[in-house]
Amino acid sequence: MPASTAPANPAPVDSSPTIFYNPLPQGLNWPTIIVLVLLHIGTVAALFRFSWKNLCISLFLYWLTIGLGISMGYHRLHTHRGYKCPLWLEYTLAVFGALTLEGGPIFWVAAHRIHHQKSDLAGDPHSPKEGFFWAHMGWICVGESIQANTQLLGKYAPDLAKHRFYRELNSWHWVPLVILGAILFAVGGWSLVLWGICLRVTLGLHATWLVNSATHLWGRRRFATRDDSRNNWWVAALTFGEGWHNNHHAHPTSVRHGLASYELDPSWILANVWQKMGLIWDLKVAEINMDAER
Repeated sequence: MPASTAPANPAPVDSSPTIFYNPLPQGLNWPTIIVLVLLHIGTVAALFRFSWKNLCISLFLYWLTIGLGISMGYHRLHTHRGYKCPLWLEYTLAVFGALTLEGGPIFWVAAHRIHHQKSDLAGDPHSPKEGFFWAHMGWICVGESIQANTQLLGKYAPDLAKHRFYRELNSWHWVPLVILGAILFAVGGWSLVLWGICLRVTLGLHATWLVNSATHLWGRRRFATRDDSRNNWWVAALTFGEGWHNNHHAHPTSVRHGLASYELDPSWILANVWQKMGLIWDLKVAEINMDAER
């Protein structure tokens, strides 16, 4: 498997003021805030409707959406092109990513590519230098929502914007979640909706947001990157290996984030399985033996 330490972005990001970043007061984004409040209320309500069926289905959906949709899809494939796969798999992972309610693929990829371009500098959409809350979730709670402005976002992710599928999914990214909610209601009523939608989405959002906030504040810095990225084992545990963030910023195109054998990276393990099955190929891997540190 070829090694790669090249810059992450398949498409360059210009140096003009970013459409995401402005830490100054700009008004609250009430639609986003209302949805988040309702999700958190539903999460609390779910705790009073426990069943093993609800728990098992929610855990499976958490893996499907965060493990496959975000880690293997939005992040390691769509943003950094760490491997190649058939178009049907690429599209499927994008739908799983949309089920997290973190926005459509073009929005997510655009925000993350800008993050790498300007990490912890002016223009970073979610730098903890503006405060933990801002990096964690504040950045999506202010200003006018641009998630569905596919034309504007497309210049930051032109490789995705050229596909009609991605343009439509970006504009209607909430539709798969509504369909899933209807299926869960038919299978298990409101209690399963509370677990499979409210609780699962809320936990997934906070787990992903911790990569933006916690892994730029707490943990070990193996590489002297120009940002404050850190390796954080407990964030990695919640996000299928995304918490090895300093490794990732040092080698952004690498599909392997846990560079030492003791750094558990479930997405890297899955990538090896998929490669052996012939589902993916041309994996970009930072081939560095970190076990020698021990």
